[in-house]
Amino acid sequence: MRYDPPVFKIEDVSDCEVSRMTTPASGKDPARGGGGHAESQAGPRAGDGGAEAFARTLLDVGLDVVSDLDVDAILSHVLESARRLTGARYGAVGILNEAGDQLERFLTIGIDEQTRRSIGAFPTGQGVLGELIQHPAPLRLLDIRQHPRSYGFPAGHPQMTTFLGVPIMIRERLYGNIYLADKETGAFDEQDEDALVTLAAFAGAAINHAQRFAAAESQRAELHQSIERLDASQQISRALGTETDPETLLQLIAKRGRALVGARTVVMETLDGTDLVVTAAAGELLPDIIGRRVPLQGTVASVAIEQDRTQRLESPENRARFEQRGLGQVGFEVGSGLVVPLVFRGRPYGAMLALDHLDSPTRYTAKEERLLEAFASSAAAALATAQAVVSEHLRQRIAAAEHERAWWARELHDETLQGLASIRLRLGAILASGDWAPEDDTEIPRALREVRDQTDADIMTLRGLISELRPAALDEVGAEQAIRALVDRVARDEVTIELSVDLAYEQGRQPERLDGDLENAMYRVIQEALTNARRHGDADLVRIDVREDDETVYVRITDDGCGFDPRDRTDGFGLVGMRERAELLSGRLTVTSGPGRGTQVEMTFPAVRRR
Repeated sequence: MRYDPPVFKIEDVSDCEVSRMTTPASGKDPARGGGGHAESQAGPRAGDGGAEAFARTLLDVGLDVVSDLDVDAILSHVLESARRLTGARYGAVGILNEAGDQLERFLTIGIDEQTRRSIGAFPTGQGVLGELIQHPAPLRLLDIRQHPRSYGFPAGHPQMTTFLGVPIMIRERLYGNIYLADKETGAFDEQDEDALVTLAAFAGAAINHAQRFAAAESQRAELHQSIERLDASQQISRALGTETDPETLLQLIAKRGRALVGARTVVMETLDGTDLVVTAAAGELLPDIIGRRVPLQGTVASVAIEQDRTQRLESPENRARFEQRGLGQVGFEVGSGLVVPLVFRGRPYGAMLALDHLDSPTRYTAKEERLLEAFASSAAAALATAQAVVSEHLRQRIAAAEHERAWWARELHDETLQGLASIRLRLGAILASGDWAPEDDTEIPRALREVRDQTDADIMTLRGLISELRPAALDEVGAEQAIRALVDRVARDEVTIELSVDLAYEQGRQPERLDGDLENAMYRVIQEALTNARRHGDADLVRIDVREDDETVYVRITDDGCGFDPRDRTDGFGLVGMRERAELLSGRLTVTSGPGRGTQVEMTFPAVRRR
């Protein structure tokens, strides 16, 4: 790119304020006082036979400039080269803002740090510098202070006289300007201007190339992220086809989410009633963080779930929530983070926490936030599907168990119980038709009476077993009658039971009975708790409280037995079955016990009615 400035004849240099000039037709530069001039420190000069060497030097400089791909490095190289080629004492590059009406950045050379601090704020493009913005063409001045638009220099600024400014153009658009001041050997001449114009052209081409390269790299990075996102989604999709364990799926989500945004740590928190439970994590974290439980209320996750919007840990409110009610210490000082809700079809499942970047302390960008939100959406769908599969398998298993219980109850009632009843009748008939008196204690009548009595006891036991397997009242009348019948049977075993039942349907406050699965769960939980109190707890007193408030069903069983440590009995005492029934019905189970302190089992269920 070459600029041909207008030619002025200068009769009196002392009267010249602005000089957009080259030498007149005679080839003499008035700023240099006539013809030749000895070679300056700027390098070889064209006027003394060094044109070829000067051109070669300029070409080498240009090649060095265009070989760089970093804009700041290009500008720094341009400044150094411009000062070396022209012998200027001071140099600067001003870069325009997006609107192109003032300077956004200002880089200098030749001014030490102390002087720069004393000057204060960098110029924004007023005065002589504004002239180059409004008229992007080379500008040479014998004395910058004489320019009509000169505002003078701020306090602390070094005094400057000669000036040379050249625009940097990128694809016919002004990018910025190169400014040189105070040539060491006199005024800037035409060769200086030509060199700076050429250098500015090299700079424009190099910056354009660097910007294009940066854009290509950014597009490549975006494409790479898109591929990683697609790969992560594909892995989740493949996992759905083969993996139905929510914990395994959550671990996969944590690992893929961490890789997706380069997080230091990703933590998965899932909802369990009114609590948040850490179910999976990937990255740096404390070893005991898995399984950590905190109340949902007051956490950052609760805000994210309620608002269905990602929360940033940088905000003071979220920072306080995180430290007071959230995870708190995870093994390192958390600087920034995203808390993304896991919501599918309006139902919340928990939250995903991305804490800090792996290799830098920078905040997560808006693009990373959107990327993690899209991933979390897919993850929530996968988690919902996995939990639905588990719930369906559990529902089928419980239904199969109840069906099996009902089948055995019918078989025992129709076959075994009827057979025993027939034997009892025949024994009674034999005893009644014989010649034995009631007080006859001989061997045969005594044996017959013993068999009859044992048969009566077996019939009672069998009837109790049939009721244990599947009480008819649970299907025909309702939960309250079935529970009362259960209490009557257990109370015969020298266990005192205090029962309180207040169900809306039983008391006439609700026309529909509770859902069949819910009634089954209530009955089985009470049945299991009573069995534990009798067989394992050696309890003397058991209190049972069942009540409903039209929205929630509460079941509480308390005994005064020997108790146990729930941490040591998580797989026994029927607790697994209780928890499974609670989870299946979106309920919650709490077991409180301790050696010598008795046991309390509490369950809450949503009050679902029969359809």
